[in-house]
Amino acid sequence: MLYKKTLLASIFLGSLSFCLASTLHWNNSSVQAIELQDGKTYFLQPPTLVDAYTTINVINSWSAIYYYTIQTAANAGVPLQSVAIAQTQGGDTVEFRIGATTTYTQDAGGDRTQIQSKTTLNPETNTLSIVFDPPVPPGKAVVIRLLPSSNPRFPGVYLFGVTAFPPGAKPFGQFLGYGRLSFFSPRR
Repeated sequence: MLYKKTLLASIFLGSLSFCLASTLHWNNSSVQAIELQDGKTYFLQPPTLVDAYTTINVINSWSAIYYYTIQTAANAGVPLQSVAIAQTQGGDTVEFRIGATTTYTQDAGGDRTQIQSKTTLNPETNTLSIVFDPPVPPGKAVVIRLLPSSNPRFPGVYLFGVTAFPPGAKPFGQFLGYGRLSFFSPRR
């Protein structure tokens, strides 16, 4: 019985590999990417959400800064073109000063290089989109520095979903996880 299950699993995996190989083709640009026949592009290895934190975790603070650090994989195959950050949980909606967003790459030694980016907000979904210009190359860490108008009015755990996108006309977004920020009432 175990032999039959193993044989069936091998046949299934072999068929899956054949289907993927016949469906996928490699982009012939200077950077290799997975591109489906319908034009969707994918990371070979998606980035990782390394950290998310705030400099001040007291409710109603006007001077807090939120940082999101994303590490691109050395074998990503493509650079990181953009990131979407969407608040998915919390007792209050956090609003951001869109024009104050800054981004920079950081190497293993801690050296920072500011990169250009454009930040927009979709008010219907409360999603920030940060587009890097130029895109962040594979193997680099990028730090996104966001300025909220103020911290939320209510204490609690606030979750921000982070999704990464490769370049291309039809990029496939890879969900990286949640940046979790906790806010507290000031002590009296």
